[in-house]
Amino acid sequence: MTDGQRQIRDQAEEWTVRSSEQPFQGRVTGVRTDEVLMPDGGYARRDYQTHPGSVAVLALDEQQRVLILRQYRHPVRQRLWELPAGLLDVPGENPLHAAQRELFEEAHCKAGEWRVLVDFYTSPGGTDEALRLFLATDLSAADGERYEAHGEELEIETARVPLAELLRLVLAGELHNPTLVSGVLAVHAAQTSPVGLAGLRPAESPWPARPFS
Repeated sequence: MTDGQRQIRDQAEEWTVRSSEQPFQGRVTGVRTDEVLMPDGGYARRDYQTHPGSVAVLALDEQQRVLILRQYRHPVRQRLWELPAGLLDVPGENPLHAAQRELFEEAHCKAGEWRVLVDFYTSPGGTDEALRLFLATDLSAADGERYEAHGEELEIETARVPLAELLRLVLAGELHNPTLVSGVLAVHAAQTSPVGLAGLRPAESPWPARPFS
């Protein structure tokens, strides 16, 4: 898509960094501090969270219901409804395989059809976390034993809610998880587009933000 002579598309770019340090590294994420050269010739300090990346799944059944989970999120002091999601713990991990694992572990579910719904940075002003959100359809119960939950996962609740009701709740300001909000709006947009869900990208589409083999 273009606006006059401009192509409307994000592009890779890296400004000059005079210094960079990582004052904190946790089990999964860390904090990095960079001094970045600004267009006026000065330098500005930028602190941001480093993150390995994430995947999430919007699982849509034949009755147009979405599989959602509710769990406690301490930073915001709320129990939020969300989509099944997880970290890309292994560098270069195939995001589709990670998403299939999360759907199994969090909902004991599998899907016969997978497509990329949308890719986004969760909060690009404060973290480098990139997230790939998949659409999973043709749902059925997974084989084998259920995954044994631990820690905060013991409190997870599950529900299947009609997509139309989730859309209403998102627009009413009742749901706040960014992945759920993005997924609900994206799948509604895809369904109502001229090409429908068939126009979504294949599940193994390249992902420059988190390359995989």
